[in-house]
Amino acid sequence: MLLLDTAAPDDQKSKVLAEAERILQTNGATVVGTHDWGVRRTAFEIRHKNDAEYHLLQFQGGPEVPAALSRYLRITDGVVRFRVIKLRAGTPPPPDLRAAAEPVAEAPAESAPVERL
Repeated sequence: MLLLDTAAPDDQKSKVLAEAERILQTNGATVVGTHDWGVRRTAFEIRHKNDAEYHLLQFQGGPEVPAALSRYLRITDGVVRFRVIKLRAGTPPPPDLRAAAEPVAEAPAESAPVERL
């Protein structure tokens, strides 16, 4: 999970994501999935910021991969927070939060007849 600064320039954010994927590939990891969850409010203030751009990078690799990725993300500008989490085998894929965040058009509710006393 990677939280990027919303105030950072777009080219810097795309550079961070590209470099993270490059680090994964050069260390023998395979990228299983990348999910862009967009800008979301954080649960608490981090470095005087209340929101961040959320990205989920799923990969499979050896024990050296998280260390190399953490080393890069720790010193990179524009990274608000990151976390590398090992999942158990058989864990279901994450939900598509971007689709869930878009409003769903609902059909107008039929009004029930009102009984008057």
